[in-house]
Amino acid sequence: MNRLADSLRPLRPRAAHALALLGLAFAVGAFGAPTVSRLTPPSELFASNNPSPPYIARFLPGQRFDLQATVRLDAGATLTDFQFAVDGVALKPAPATTSIVTTGLSLPAGTNAAVVSQRAFSSSKPGVHLLSLKATQSDGQVVTATGNFEVVKIASGGRKVKNIIILLGDGMGSTHRTAARIIGHGYAQGKAGSPLAMDTFPVTGMVMTSSLDGIVTDSAPGMSNYVTGNKAANNQEGVWPDDTSDAFDNPRAEYLAEYLHRTQGKALGVVTTADVFDATPASMGVHTSNRGNGTGIVDQFLDDRGLTGLAVLMGGGRKWFLPNTDELKPDGARNGQPMNGSQRDSRTDYVLPADIVAGWGAAKGAKDAARDLIADFQTAGFAYAPDKAGLDAAAGADKLLGLFAYSNMNVAFDKIGKRRGNSTIVDDYGFPDQPMLDEMAAAALKVLSKNKKGFVAMIEGASIDKQSHLMDTDRWLLEMLEFDRAVQVAKDFALKNPDTLVIVTADHECSGAAIIGASTKPISTIQQATANPSAATLRDGIVGVYQASKFPKYTIAADGYPQTTDVDYKMLIGYGANSDRYETWLANVTPTQDSQQPFVGQPPLNAAPGNPALRNATTGFLITGQVPGDAAVHTATDVPLSAMGRGSAAFTGVMDNTDVFFKIGQAAVGGVR
Repeated sequence: MNRLADSLRPLRPRAAHALALLGLAFAVGAFGAPTVSRLTPPSELFASNNPSPPYIARFLPGQRFDLQATVRLDAGATLTDFQFAVDGVALKPAPATTSIVTTGLSLPAGTNAAVVSQRAFSSSKPGVHLLSLKATQSDGQVVTATGNFEVVKIASGGRKVKNIIILLGDGMGSTHRTAARIIGHGYAQGKAGSPLAMDTFPVTGMVMTSSLDGIVTDSAPGMSNYVTGNKAANNQEGVWPDDTSDAFDNPRAEYLAEYLHRTQGKALGVVTTADVFDATPASMGVHTSNRGNGTGIVDQFLDDRGLTGLAVLMGGGRKWFLPNTDELKPDGARNGQPMNGSQRDSRTDYVLPADIVAGWGAAKGAKDAARDLIADFQTAGFAYAPDKAGLDAAAGADKLLGLFAYSNMNVAFDKIGKRRGNSTIVDDYGFPDQPMLDEMAAAALKVLSKNKKGFVAMIEGASIDKQSHLMDTDRWLLEMLEFDRAVQVAKDFALKNPDTLVIVTADHECSGAAIIGASTKPISTIQQATANPSAATLRDGIVGVYQASKFPKYTIAADGYPQTTDVDYKMLIGYGANSDRYETWLANVTPTQDSQQPFVGQPPLNAAPGNPALRNATTGFLITGQVPGDAAVHTATDVPLSAMGRGSAAFTGVMDNTDVFFKIGQAAVGGVR
């Protein structure tokens, strides 16, 4: 105290008094004053006091979204009141659509805080709007916070798009497209024999893919950003981050399918070669901060079909639909692996809070591991196809559920092997009669086109990504060809239905794939070199670059796929975002283990190599990776987008993934001239 007095003596009385008051303010602040640590939707105005573009949160006119804030309170205090306002006008929420949550928070221990929400707000006035929060603590202290959001102007008067088809090659970068063209169509003296189906689309642009919380996205925001117009954080779909631990109560942004079903009556179709709970398909209509919560995700598909207009759901993932009567413990722990392959689990299921139910009209949900979800889909009017034969029989249905594997479907390489009679891989997985993606796409479009008001369809080639993670070149190459055949199905549909917009793109690039050249030797030489593998034999003696790479030639069979990918002077792929792996340049007869399969630990699936660092360990040469772990990773590289049909002219140049949403919105809501 003497030091403080000494320091004040030289000051004038008024200045000394002001400094003393400032010191008192600091002393009061030491006990903690209420603050707002999060304001949603996210904005740079709140985060960094920047009122200028880029505007992080953007919406179509009337698109619904949640308002939320985290208020950190003084120790022992409570929150007595809160009020959101837009452009200085206090909002009047509908009954039961607000909440104050003080328990179950994911904040440091001892933090006294309240998460306040107002659900399903919307604004139809174009322009940038100020969002403010005023919150009152129990001792009367008031805290305020300000952010902003934009409602994007939609021009009216044009012809509206009726049908929207998004073909999503998961993990598909420019290299994946080029490599598929080489293997599927060939090159002669530097010119492609013919283009891919996606190459024939008249409009092309490039897409920036970053997520809300990093330059490198995973598939959840990678897809969600396209169909909400807003950035999501990694592992999250259709929501923004919050400070609660519940995975299903995060603040929501309305999906394209939800918006167009609510305003125009459009149907939704979701088709994938992955497990249907996977990030990309779920990011068409399921709201969660945890992409891994499979039970709740698939339940939401059915329970909220009234919000999304879901009419088609196809892919793998039967393990989430089968009743798990073995999961009976009160704490949700599984007693054991059910023999039917079910992975339903109360810990990954959902029950929504009352304000979401009231605000969004969403189903409340239930912790029901023993639910027979297939039967519930059938009761709701969906025809069920368990295999290719069932799909053929059900293609005339008004609604369609197809589940063709326990988890991810087998890849094209192995499905084609089964159809040709030279592989039993799909038999090992227990699903020998799986459809190809183009067959699924054709069936889906037939069902969806029955809706006179149009539809939104997402058709995903999922294992382009999954096999790129595993650096299994030959398998992702055939995934690309399978995906392009589905693109042709969509193109044919659009040519017959000119009120259709078709977009082909990716959620991100995976693995940093690069075409490094081609082998300078016959395939027999590579096979012989694997007997004594080394960099000298399998790299220096094999890899041809520049003019030494020549033009690899693949013979295409009647089914549209190469007779073999192990040809003389075959194309060689390298990876820039790879983990350690052993490379032989040869096709792997057995796929690498898929940890999502429920019986992966049992014969015969457990005999497959567990990861690329184990695969070919005795026959390949070691390539040291740039990343830790046992798989290649996504990259931040921009991805190509191709478009055709009504509204496609807008998809040129370099755009953010959220921009795609508003270009679709213009075509579907305002129309195009």
